[in-house]
Order: sequence, then structure tokens, then C-alpha cells
Amino acid sequence: MEMPARKIFPALLLVATALLFATGGAAIKLAALTAWQIAAFRSGIAAAMLLLILPEARRLRQLSTWLAAAAYAATLLLFVHANKLTTSANAVFLQASAPVYLLVIGPVFLKEKLRRADLWMGLLVVSGMILFFCGNAAPQATAPNPHAGNLLALVSGVTWALTLAGLRSAARVSGGSALPMVVAGNLIVFFVSLPQAFPVMHVDGSSVAVVLYLGCIQIAFAYWILTRAVRHVPAFEASLILLLEPVSNPVWSWLIHGERMDAWALSGAGLVLAGAAFQAWASQRQAN
Repeated sequence: MEMPARKIFPALLLVATALLFATGGAAIKLAALTAWQIAAFRSGIAAAMLLLILPEARRLRQLSTWLAAAAYAATLLLFVHANKLTTSANAVFLQASAPVYLLVIGPVFLKEKLRRADLWMGLLVVSGMILFFCGNAAPQATAPNPHAGNLLALVSGVTWALTLAGLRSAARVSGGSALPMVVAGNLIVFFVSLPQAFPVMHVDGSSVAVVLYLGCIQIAFAYWILTRAVRHVPAFEASLILLLEPVSNPVWSWLIHGERMDAWALSGAGLVLAGAAFQAWASQRQAN
């Protein structure tokens, strides 16, 4: 009876990780703070927590770590700003378009060969991205400028792809953990955003609680359980489980804010998810 438990528990940790990551968009919208303030305080708390609880996160001396961290920091900043302008669902699904950009980045910078399955994945995801911009989404109280927010989210897909490429390159050289990059990226966000965060004109108890949750739980704790779980779950299963993040993200936003995706965005999200799932399946099939 012990073996099934050993396999199930890490998978449940990955489920918890995905669900925690998915709360980011809804939580960001709860705080009565600017995007710069949320980015600065969230990342400062997250970096401090990770440095405190995870010794492996303190390995910050390699240049490759900071290069990947710069792209990751841009992703964090763009995601927060996008969430303040468009729906959190649009922000997360457009960021999930990163594999499309890796179709170019991988062969050029990492010397990775393209597979036919990658091209099919790219076609699905690009089609989904186009659909996000086809409709005329009406502004909502929590999404006052959907078009601008969608553009920022689209750029965050590029920076997230660069982050992933940097991690792949670093792993080939040292095989190290991603945690130092996470810490370095959050430190960059903190120091870049801090000058823009002051003065803090409007702050209340709920905003403080939200920022503490984002830094301590949604980033630091989520990454801690992610590092514990991913070692014991096959890559294919892990990638599928982590798709719960974009799937559950709009659910959190609907429950908390009443945000709804229009038909175009919903269709686009379906294609992006289909592309991600197809790529995971194709990678597993090739591995076998």
C-alpha cells in the first residue's frame, strides 16, 4: 500500500501548486494598490521567503542565472500590469503562448531540432492567440482596458519563452535548480518597481493581506512544493497537471470578481490548451 501513496502524494502537491499559481490573477485584482506597488511588494516578500526557507535558492553567483532571471522578472512585471488591465484569464492564456516563440528560440539559440508535432502545436496556439484579439471585449470593472492588457500579456508570452530557454541553457551547463533564478527574478522586480511604488496613497488591511498572500503563498510556498513534487512525477504527467493553472484561473476570477470570458477569448483559450496538451503528449510519445 505504500507505493501508490508515494506516487499519489507528489501528484497532489502539483495539483496544489497549479491551483495556487492560478489564484494570482484574482488576488492581484483584489488589492487596492497600483500594479507597480503589487509587483514590488509581492516580489520582495517572495524573494525574502525563498531565501529564508530554501538554501538551494541562495546560489546566485552564476551569470546565466541572472540572464534568465531578467526575462523572468519582465514576465512577472508584465503579468501584474496585464492583470490590472484585462481579465486574468486572458492574461494567463496569452502568457501560455510561450511554446510558439520557443519554436524560433529553440533552434536558433539552443540548437534544438523542430518536430512535426511542434508545428501542429504552434498552429493551434497561434490560432488561439488570434482569437483573443478578434472580439471587441467590453471593459469590466476589473478589466478596464482589455486591448492594452492583452498586448502586455502577449509580450509576457515572449519573455516567458526567453525564461524557459534560459533555464534550459543553464540546466545543460550545470544541471542546477530553477530556484536561484526565481529568487533573482523577484529581486530584480523588487528593485526596479520600488521607485515606482511610492508614495503609497491608498492602503488597507485587505491589500496588505493580499500582498502577503501573493508573496508568501502564491509564489514562495507554491515554488517550494513544486520543487518537492516535480522530482517524483514524470514530465508528461507534471505538464498535464500544471495545465490546471490556466484552466482554474478564470474560475477563481469568476467566483471572486464575476469576470467572464467572451466567446472569442473562450475559443482561443481552448486552442491554447489543446496545443499545450498536444505538445505534452507528443513529447511523451517520442520519449517512449
